[in-house]
Amino acid sequence: MSAVRLGEVTITRVVEIGRSSFPTTTMLPDSTPEGIAAHYHWLRPDFFDEAAGDLASRIQTYVVRTPRHTVLIDTCVGNEKTRTGAPAWHMRRGSYLDDLRAAGVTPEQVDIVVCTHLHVDHVGWNTRWIDGRWVPTFPNAKYVIAGEEWEFWKGESDAGREEYGCVADSVVPVVEAGQVTLVDSDHAIDPYLSLEPSPGHTPGHVCVRLRTAAGEAVFSGDLMHRTVQVAEPQWSSRFCHDPARARATRRDFVERHADSGVLILAAHFPRPGFIVRERGGRRFEPAPGAA
Repeated sequence: MSAVRLGEVTITRVVEIGRSSFPTTTMLPDSTPEGIAAHYHWLRPDFFDEAAGDLASRIQTYVVRTPRHTVLIDTCVGNEKTRTGAPAWHMRRGSYLDDLRAAGVTPEQVDIVVCTHLHVDHVGWNTRWIDGRWVPTFPNAKYVIAGEEWEFWKGESDAGREEYGCVADSVVPVVEAGQVTLVDSDHAIDPYLSLEPSPGHTPGHVCVRLRTAAGEAVFSGDLMHRTVQVAEPQWSSRFCHDPARARATRRDFVERHADSGVLILAAHFPRPGFIVRERGGRRFEPAPGAA
């Protein structure tokens, strides 16, 4: 995506993986091909991957530069990590750090890393393998994590219920390095960025709200995985910890932001945009110039 400027803040993104490993009907178990196709009139072409014949998806990091801080929101899958349950993620040798540098940011320049939640495709680049151990990728950064989210996943990891091992290799080393700040789910990061609770996908899932003199944006994490969920918020993902709660959170979010002019930047949407009302329903409208 080209850099988006919102007042005194710029937003760019680093795309690690340009396509999902899961077809939409698998990712959203309550969806149907017919139900998805009913929205093709607005999903195509901006939110559709014609090569895959499915809705487009990304695994990506948002880079937010405020007058005070350089902030990364979510850190994708990572390199050299054992992810046997997901071949596209297993022992990757991707160009993420080079792509981050191409966006104008070196690891040493990152001030804050925000994890919207602690799923495997959101924490991977928290660490990298150096001299036989996992170390923080961003040595000068404060890693901001909602305390409720950390406590839940620490318990899952300790009990052997965390499927991918990402807590052990991508979160614990940063905690042990003293770089994690555990916060409430409504924590103010700086004058521009603050967390907002959005539970359901995970117990401590948060969105990140950006406020500027020129308007607002929300980095919504995995509140929605596919753009069609703007119109069909009752469709929770296969990875939602509490699908019913996720459904209620998503419906509230869609209604609050419909026709609000707030820019929505979801973790897996192929481009940012706006929630708008149309003929009694809701759809997602791409932001101009933000492909």
